[in-house]
Amino acid sequence: MHPPTAARPLRADAERTVRTILDAAERVLGRNPNATLEQIAEAAGVARTTVHRRFASRDDLIRTMAIEAWRRMDAAVDAARPHTAPPLVALHQATANVIAIKHGAAYALDRVGPADGEVADIRAAVFGKCDTALRRAQAEGIVPADADLDWVRRVYLALITETVHGDSEPDTPADPDTLARRVIDTLLHGVAGTPRDR
Repeated sequence: MHPPTAARPLRADAERTVRTILDAAERVLGRNPNATLEQIAEAAGVARTTVHRRFASRDDLIRTMAIEAWRRMDAAVDAARPHTAPPLVALHQATANVIAIKHGAAYALDRVGPADGEVADIRAAVFGKCDTALRRAQAEGIVPADADLDWVRRVYLALITETVHGDSEPDTPADPDTLARRVIDTLLHGVAGTPRDR
């Protein structure tokens, strides 16, 4: 008797198809929240049956979009080396990476929250890495020693969210590095002297 095996990973071409559908869904639903799976399939350049074969329902598609976005954010924060890079470098790079991802995934991220167990787990991992960078920044005197780091993180995340949602030109967002610099400057110094991003 053979031991049970995990589900086989998708072939490369199937992965590309799923990625194409997810990208098209974010674009289409971002412009028209009532768009159908058929409209998403058309935008992705695939047959409607292909979308239905990959996703059981519209809700399943949106949930997959959100989980994929959180996985990408988790990897993007890892890439900023929150445990080893100088704290300000790590915070800046993580912020720029997350802003870039959230600009392209805002629709799904707004609709699938931490009540979803898988989203909650990935989100907690991302927040934990953020806390690591903030603790290191506090240890180096970049963040005041008496600052409540839970509050600092909440303000930091709110600034990122407002940066993404408050963009008046979402189809042509400002450079993520410029936006990240504004977020970090505002977090550490308040609005006085915060540079304009445009």
